[in-house]
Amino acid sequence: MARTKTDMREAVMAAARATVQAHGYNALSFRDLAKGVGIKSASVHYHFPTKGDLGAALARRYTDDGANYLAELLATSSDPAWCMDRYTEIFRSALANDNRMCLDDLPPEVRTEVDKFAEMNVGWIAKVLALARPAGTRQALKEHAMAIFADIEGAQLVARGCQDIAIYDRTIRTYRRTGLIP
Repeated sequence: MARTKTDMREAVMAAARATVQAHGYNALSFRDLAKGVGIKSASVHYHFPTKGDLGAALARRYTDDGANYLAELLATSSDPAWCMDRYTEIFRSALANDNRMCLDDLPPEVRTEVDKFAEMNVGWIAKVLALARPAGTRQALKEHAMAIFADIEGAQLVARGCQDIAIYDRTIRTYRRTGLIP
């Protein structure tokens, strides 16, 4: 059965995502992706003219998928603690599955999409914080949300570096106990 252009593009995206999650952005190789998908390298370039275009598409997809999931969480519950439990589980799951994306030396088009991912996360956390503290100012909620996002990512980074997911779990419990997160 012949594959459509959309099917081939999706196959390249899936293979690229697996590569980035396992080995980081710098491990992306159009030749390796083409071989893994069973197409010519020129076909990868047809869908993504540059590695930066592919990286930006991956980051955009990741952001869109994340935004949809987070919207579902808020639609399901207005309990800030429940929402934050689900949120921190996303990062824990990435640790447990050894998913990663090295954010060093990204081209500008990828960096732009990664920044959008961070903005989306901070915005969602601010909405959750507003549920817990309706009287909070928009600026205060946004600043607190940025602190939470940075702290959760930091906990994930340290746990990954130590190859010990328990560090992440203890750190998240401490954040909750000290009131950083609801």
